[in-house]
Order: sequence, then C-alpha cells, then structure tokens
Amino acid sequence: MRKAEVQTTQKRGADDGGALFRGAELPVPPKRSNKNRSPESSQDGPRHPQPSPTPPVFLRKMRNAAVGTGCDIRLKVSVGGDPQPCLYWYHNDHLLNMENQEYGGLWIRDCKPSDAGLYTCIANNHLGEARSSAVLAVLDLGE
Repeated sequence: MRKAEVQTTQKRGADDGGALFRGAELPVPPKRSNKNRSPESSQDGPRHPQPSPTPPVFLRKMRNAAVGTGCDIRLKVSVGGDPQPCLYWYHNDHLLNMENQEYGGLWIRDCKPSDAGLYTCIANNHLGEARSSAVLAVLDLGE
C-alpha cells in the first residue's frame, strides 16, 4: 500500500526567492463597500420587504348552492388583506354565531327549509370592507 503523497505549491514572487506560501502571507481581498448594495440585502442575507397594509379582498367568493334536507353543506370563501380581516356571516341579514367555525367557512348541518336564503360574508379590517353573497336552496328530496 502506498502512502498518499502531499504536494506543496510554490509561488515565485519578485522578492520571495521561491518561498512557500504560509497562511499569514496569503493576500487578503479588500473589504467590499456597501455603496453598491441594495437596501434589501445585508450581511445576514437578503431582507424581505414588509408587506404594506391592504384592505380586504375576496380571492374566492361564495357560490350559490343547493342541498337536500338533512344534508350538511359548507359555504366557503378565501380572503386576502393585511392585517387579516375579520369575517362576519349573515343569513337573510341576521348575524350568525360563528363559535366552533373555522376561518373562511360556514358549516350548515342537517339543513332544514328554514336554512334556505341569502348568505353574506363581510370581511373587515381597519382599511376597509368587502362582501360576498350567495343563495342557498334547500330541496326536499323525499325519502
């Protein structure tokens, strides 16, 4: 088995007479100026600009739907805005209790004819308001 051979590199300069480079003698590049750097970058990595506040906007609006009596349905929306808008749900102009509901959706369980009507979702933050409405039909499909 042969031992690994280690090569040393020599650099001849005008005044070094062929001396080997040593760590302390390695040239050090000059420090880069910050003048040409963009404000988004830093030594810690690129900075991401903070999003500017925006009023609510519906990215996905509510759609008209029909469901059979006794069935479940979820009316769904997708909303953008910064800060995140608060959502208020209405059925025929009556504010609904949204306890145990997830953001962006309204579950209607065991639908009855009285659940039919106009549903409206209002998205609100301090910059404004947006609305989306749809009609829900509840059909008696028989047994």
